[in-house]
Amino acid sequence: MTGAADTMSMAVRERADFADFLETLTPEQWAGPTLCAQWTVRELVAHAVSYDELGWPRTLRRFVRGRFRAGVVNQLGIDEYPCPPEQLIAILRANLRPRGLPAAFGGMIALLDATIHHQDIRRPLGLTREIPPERLRRALHLSLRAPPIRGFQRSRGVTLVATDVGWRHGRGPEVRGPGEAVLMAIAGRREALAELTGPGLPVLTARR
Repeated sequence: MTGAADTMSMAVRERADFADFLETLTPEQWAGPTLCAQWTVRELVAHAVSYDELGWPRTLRRFVRGRFRAGVVNQLGIDEYPCPPEQLIAILRANLRPRGLPAAFGGMIALLDATIHHQDIRRPLGLTREIPPERLRRALHLSLRAPPIRGFQRSRGVTLVATDVGWRHGRGPEVRGPGEAVLMAIAGRREALAELTGPGLPVLTARR
């Protein structure tokens, strides 16, 4: 069983890989779209780093200002970081071991955020990536436990099967495909559904 210490170490490695990838992007790519349709690459990265420099009191104040509405709270964070790409990467590298909210639950939030947002950027750019299998299996498992992702609600009543990393979860008709596509579908990225198959796919597709 993977423990909290392993989750945190995976989060650190995923953040380092994310920073390495971001350093390869051109200015045009930083201004381009992501799977988070309302945000450009720069805005999504600003969101990804916007909690690391906050202590818990400032985090709470941001949530209060945003009336505890996730979309509003996240936009407040982006608005606080109108930084150029190189500065955002520097902030990420300074916080490879997450602090504050991203460090919660043994690094679960940091690992999921970095893994999913990494793919949110790569997919529209057509830049594929092989996520380390152990890291991907852990992200798949945690995605079903993290309330903001709503993975448990989306996946109830089906069996999810990641065919390339030996992972499965649930009961009911199967939804099968590459682990990365399963993870992104769990996270509500409908673009990944085309890469999945199985009798449970209509059930998963019908859920937002």
